[in-house]
Amino acid sequence: MQIRTLLAGSAMLAVLAGCATGPTGQGAADDGMEAAQATYQGTLPCRNCEGIDLDVTLVGDAESAPEDRTFDLQASYRAHPQNPPDENYEGNWEVLSGTANNPEATVYELTPSGEGQVYYFLRLDPQTLELIDPQRRRFQNNEMLRLKRL
Repeated sequence: MQIRTLLAGSAMLAVLAGCATGPTGQGAADDGMEAAQATYQGTLPCRNCEGIDLDVTLVGDAESAPEDRTFDLQASYRAHPQNPPDENYEGNWEVLSGTANNPEATVYELTPSGEGQVYYFLRLDPQTLELIDPQRRRFQNNEMLRLKRL
């Protein structure tokens, strides 16, 4: 009886392990931006408020056609004395290679459709993006400029 239970449990574990690995050979997702959609969140410092809550959703991957690589960026100001409205930008993103100090680094350039500034994020690892300047240099307070993947 115990052997049957052990065999049945092992078979069930093998089936579940097969399901957990996901699809293979069909463009299976890799770490980082290879998923169809990735959302990152964090709170950036603010001179006149308690912080800027930032949500960035990237759709597509590096292999997608440029028009299929889109983003949505939402910024909300915490306890700002002028109570500005939330900001929302949509547009396309590109993958750039290298920063001022690391030619192997991966940088995401987010260009809004219409008005709005271009954002640059350094990919530190598959779970972390860091806001950097347009010359692809890191800021001194870089730990405060990080977004974590949800």
